[in-house]
Amino acid sequence: MGDLNKYEYIWLDGYQPEPSMRSKIKVTDEESAPGWSFDGSSTQQAEGGSSDCLLLPVQTYESPVYSDYLVMCEVQSADHTTHPSNTRAAAADVVTDEWWFGFEQEYFFTNPDGSPLGWEKGEPRPQGDYYCGVGADNVSGREISEAHLDACLAAGIHLTGTNAEVALGQWEYQCFGKGIKAADDLWVSRYLLYKIAEEFGVGVNIHPKPKSGDWNGSGMHTNFSNEEMRTNGSEELFSAMCDKLGEVHAEGIAAYGSDNDQRLTGLHETQSIEKFSYGISDRGASIRIPIANVENNWKNGYLEDRRPASNADPYKIIAHIVGTLTK
Repeated sequence: MGDLNKYEYIWLDGYQPEPSMRSKIKVTDEESAPGWSFDGSSTQQAEGGSSDCLLLPVQTYESPVYSDYLVMCEVQSADHTTHPSNTRAAAADVVTDEWWFGFEQEYFFTNPDGSPLGWEKGEPRPQGDYYCGVGADNVSGREISEAHLDACLAAGIHLTGTNAEVALGQWEYQCFGKGIKAADDLWVSRYLLYKIAEEFGVGVNIHPKPKSGDWNGSGMHTNFSNEEMRTNGSEELFSAMCDKLGEVHAEGIAAYGSDNDQRLTGLHETQSIEKFSYGISDRGASIRIPIANVENNWKNGYLEDRRPASNADPYKIIAHIVGTLTK
């Protein structure tokens, strides 16, 4: 027997309204991750009398944690057809590497009782000092965020940055990628976030409004561009794209995560969930047109869809954006 490899398989289960991540480790002397199976009756993906579901490896990463490799998988039914819970397959059908995405993943670190990290003595002073804050009174969880950044970079996932967010214990990282791999990377970056937080005895909350009141919610603003936007952009092109997305606003909201109405209220740098708008440098709009687009004569441009919630499925996001704009 040759050298043994530890492959850490990651997949999305069948829970609604958003899937959870599952994982298990396979030890084998095979040089690449083979197909595998799991008990779908334990993940809301099969009945007990016919419980086998299949794992189809789609992306492999060098693992910065316990195993040798992280393996992102699609789920198939026992007959090798796409499982109904598999949202990746539909996205892969419409998204090409021409499309670039930058996800801004916001989240809260939490204590074992579910309270945000740094809130152990009750609700802290109002927002103001926490965003990109420095100092023990203004930041909680920095060491976990930085360990996560290092782990993602070691795995080959292109995080472009991280920062403390507007509420105490709230953080954000930015994940850049091309085509379907952009969404694979986002899911694996989430997986690494949960695993690393485990080591610190801390949880991760990606609900879009974990704390009611005058506190920012958590979103996953999605920046995107295609070849035409980057090389042959114009004000007319960007406006037409925004108008096209606005025509299917309700479909977008349906794809952008549950409980998003608690976040998209028109307050805290959001547009109301009932409205669609876009504007240059407008963080209160549904879609922000970056000022850099104008300054660069609309070349090398992109758009920021500010509607997706922090708990949204990135496969659904990119399928909606590209599917809408290529019709």
